[in-house]
Amino acid sequence: MTLRDKVALGMSLPHRSPDSLELTTVETVALRAEKLGFRDLWVTENTVDAGTCLDPVVALSFAASITKRIGVGAAVIVLPIHHPLMVAHQWATLDFISGGRAILAVGLGRAHHYRDFQVPVARRIRRFREEVELIKALWAGDQVTYHGQIFQVENVKLATRPVRQPHPPLWMGVGHPDAVRRAAALADGWMGSGGSSIAEFKASVPILRQALQAAGRDPLNFPVSKRVFMAVDERPAVARRELERWFTEVYHNPPGTDASGIHGTPEQVRERLEDLVAAGANHLLLNPISRHAEQLEAVAELAGLK
Repeated sequence: MTLRDKVALGMSLPHRSPDSLELTTVETVALRAEKLGFRDLWVTENTVDAGTCLDPVVALSFAASITKRIGVGAAVIVLPIHHPLMVAHQWATLDFISGGRAILAVGLGRAHHYRDFQVPVARRIRRFREEVELIKALWAGDQVTYHGQIFQVENVKLATRPVRQPHPPLWMGVGHPDAVRRAAALADGWMGSGGSSIAEFKASVPILRQALQAAGRDPLNFPVSKRVFMAVDERPAVARRELERWFTEVYHNPPGTDASGIHGTPEQVRERLEDLVAAGANHLLLNPISRHAEQLEAVAELAGLK
């Protein structure tokens, strides 16, 4: 049984790099990933970044315009630094132009996000919860009234409605145990971040499952994902060196090369991915960090998509 027979597979769209990116590379990966049978394409949100990072909605709109079936998602949008009306409208529009393929994953972000956007850190969890509730209501309703502690709207109709009803999937990418439990109550899926360790992912899955059961939700049908920064090469030292550069220059966390990332030969990488599936992942976001078109082919082969 191949990896693709065990788990849904997503592919990272080239969008963030310590080097420059070419639009032709983005196009090549989007088209090829769809042809190979990947479930969805993903990006992140990094407005302020030391390297190159494309805007998520713009990048996914481009990908949606040149593909026909593959899903388009972002993990994560740092929700509290945005107004929920704008987020709801952007993602409803993306769902509209993609024909119902949008997936929005949201998170709380880090301290620098609030500093960069001059948004108060105080009450960020309350802000986050209200935004999730309001976005879902705006996606599903014609005239929305919402009276929260932070956000209030009266008889608001979103200017664009999403195709998928009652709303596009809204996942959460959070790591703290309390946040994982919050995802079980509010979200339509959960993804462990690429920067979080594999050990942290394994520790979070039982917490998520227990919270889903407590909320009366079926853990077997709830998307459980892990973003995996990865490098594949028949020369293991080459793969590790490439991934170490990513964790050093982008994440400023060299130990993440081994704790969070996966690198090595195709056989070594497949074994470690299968370990994540055994730990409870039913979706994997595979995120090569360089040589994107070449790595896409290597990943597809080891996963059984070729």
